[in-house]
Amino acid sequence: MKKVSQKRNFKRVVVVSDLHCGHRAGLTPPDHWVKGSAYFEQQRKTWAFYEDGIKSLGKIDIMVCNGDAIDGKGQKSGGNEQIETNRSKQVDIAVECLKVAKPDEYRFTYGTPYHVGIEEDWEREIALRLKSEIRGHDFFEVNGKKFDVKHKIGSSTIPHGRYTPIAKEKLWNTIWADRGGQVKADITIRSHVHYYLTSSNANWLGVVTPALQGFGSIYGVRQCSGTVDYGFIWFDIYSDGSQSLGVKIMDYEVVEKNGSFESRLKG
Repeated sequence: MKKVSQKRNFKRVVVVSDLHCGHRAGLTPPDHWVKGSAYFEQQRKTWAFYEDGIKSLGKIDIMVCNGDAIDGKGQKSGGNEQIETNRSKQVDIAVECLKVAKPDEYRFTYGTPYHVGIEEDWEREIALRLKSEIRGHDFFEVNGKKFDVKHKIGSSTIPHGRYTPIAKEKLWNTIWADRGGQVKADITIRSHVHYYLTSSNANWLGVVTPALQGFGSIYGVRQCSGTVDYGFIWFDIYSDGSQSLGVKIMDYEVVEKNGSFESRLKG
């Protein structure tokens, strides 16, 4: 008896951001690992987490790369944190990372100029290589759900304050929509701040995405407070307009090193 295959009744949208390819803690494929360095194990673990996680999702209809796909020259640290300072080669690394997903469609938004180009738009090269376009602010629709996607968002030094910026983004979208300048979004996505959170009501979902840059930024250690999250998210948008949200985030662990304690990603 011939087996009848069931048609999938949803579309899967994966969102990745803040890959920071070229940085020692950025998403790094095996051919670019720096063996013998203090970051080799993290590079190996984070790549396995990403590759295995993406492949476990099966068919991906849309992959959104929401900014900071490359890290840039690292001027503020004198390039000391880079495994590759040539931004053209960083683009090569980012393309290799994103090709793992094999989606039907890629979508891109621009990241912060410090990382992706002040005088040039290096992320445009990634989009062109993957036969896509790139926008500063992207709106698109999947099975009736309207997405509002942009890279940058504000942060807060207090935990509960982190929810305010994504709610503010929704309010501005509503005001724009009332004036006829934007479509009214059902799902708002922002990135940039390297932590994951959601905020929602009966008619709206806001998500701040985790990052795909691990531990290893001098700026982050010395200047920033608060938790960071390593991972990515996805949505399944069903033909009846319902939705589900999934997230994969790596755990932390604390290790002793030279008489001190430090956190690292657990692989």
